[in-house]
Amino acid sequence: MTDNPTILAPGSTIGILGGGQLGRMLALSAARLGLKSHIYCPDTQSPAFDVTPFKTVAGYDDVEALKAFAAQVDVVTYEFENVPAATAEVLAGLKPLRPGANALAISQDRLAEKSFLSSKNIPVAPYRAVHGLDDLKAAIGELGLPAVLKSTRLGYDGKGQRVLRAPEDAEAAFAELKPHPLVLEGFVPFEKEISVVVARGLDGTVRAFDAAENVHRDHILFTSTVPGDIAPGVAKHAAMLAKVIVVALDYVGVLGVEFFVVGGERPSLLVNEIAPRVHNSGHWTEAVCLTDQFEQHIRAIAGWPLGDPQRMADVVMQNLIGDEVDQVPNGIDGDTQPHLYGKAESRPGRKMGHINKIVRG
Repeated sequence: MTDNPTILAPGSTIGILGGGQLGRMLALSAARLGLKSHIYCPDTQSPAFDVTPFKTVAGYDDVEALKAFAAQVDVVTYEFENVPAATAEVLAGLKPLRPGANALAISQDRLAEKSFLSSKNIPVAPYRAVHGLDDLKAAIGELGLPAVLKSTRLGYDGKGQRVLRAPEDAEAAFAELKPHPLVLEGFVPFEKEISVVVARGLDGTVRAFDAAENVHRDHILFTSTVPGDIAPGVAKHAAMLAKVIVVALDYVGVLGVEFFVVGGERPSLLVNEIAPRVHNSGHWTEAVCLTDQFEQHIRAIAGWPLGDPQRMADVVMQNLIGDEVDQVPNGIDGDTQPHLYGKAESRPGRKMGHINKIVRG
């Protein structure tokens, strides 16, 4: 394994940009494989700092700190998609960046993402770029109402978007959402939301986990159920589309792909968004897969062979939001696997942990 310089030997160090729960879980998985992790994050209270002694507390625009960080690691990855482009550029010039900067640039801009997907004949909701109020009025005329106006960058968990139900909603929504440009998406009458977590190795091998059926509460993922109420043909098609995307991006690592299932005599799929990282809707893999999504990502970016993503039991993942974390430990049983993120303060809307509940027939 160690004869190839692109393959990391045990004892090598993985640099992780971002110190939240995803960075924490990646570091834990790396440790099980005999790999060290170095977390880079400006937040002194980052929960990922608890699981590795190697950390850098500095801004993402601190070039000298980035250079010092790169000198101490063998490969760089990230736990969130809003890594500044300049940060990725600096690090990619010093150490392998996996996934690459191209995937990062596409996924952190909704217009770029939709344009990329459309260029690969992957279906998305109808959309229009909105640079000004005149653009917005024209887009409403073309797509109709209701429609969803979204910021192109920095939106997640329902942030950075407004539903327009009447023409008079447009001006206030445009003024509220920053930065411009924005994107208007046609309203999709979907019957459910599903996702596929897919991985591509350094050698080009692609493996997908089973599709999950997702339920959101207050725009935040509440549960992911596997297997969900998903027609086999729909699940197979979702996995195929996820694989097409990961190959088209020349991607290395784990990618999350969210879909709308549009009902009808022959249900169809629209890609809602892609996330170039391990994904909240893939946390269920910790409990029921020989290789979970975190280990799969570490394997991929380290140049190791991908693991088997086969599911060995039925499972429901539930996010613990705010003070819901207080139900642990008293609210769990022998069929439940809890994972708490070590955050010091619970706040409304903050993800504090998750539980995986094995479903027995």
